[in-house]
Amino acid sequence: MKWAALIAWVITAGGGFILLSIWLARGGMRQERESGARIRPPVILGHFLLAATGLVLWIVYLADDKDTLAWIAFVLLLVVALLGFTMFAIWLQQRQRAAGAGETAAPDEPPAQNFPVPIVVLHGLLAATTLVLVFLAAVGVGGS
Repeated sequence: MKWAALIAWVITAGGGFILLSIWLARGGMRQERESGARIRPPVILGHFLLAATGLVLWIVYLADDKDTLAWIAFVLLLVVALLGFTMFAIWLQQRQRAAGAGETAAPDEPPAQNFPVPIVVLHGLLAATTLVLVFLAAVGVGGS
């Protein structure tokens, strides 16, 4: 179970890295001062840094087999998931607003609106899978 969690986490991180790269390339860091509902730098960077920290802790857990590390990684992953749901809600709201207005591309379009839908969906599904697998491994299902 713990190895399946690692694989899911790494694939999820790959999708997240693609989304972060798009956000940065489209000027995500510059939107701090812009008005409206947008995915702000502290949220997306916090999501990334906490997820990366949790992944490192999970790898250390795999090497040391200390249950405390598994639970710390799980709690970090819960916070990452909350930030992820927050960003998904903002992204979805922006998409629905743009679709309702019939917009194709506005000059002030939020960078997150350039995210490919399949990557967003896959990232979210894999993230949920990772959360479940990490929890199951932490409670000892499919033990070592």
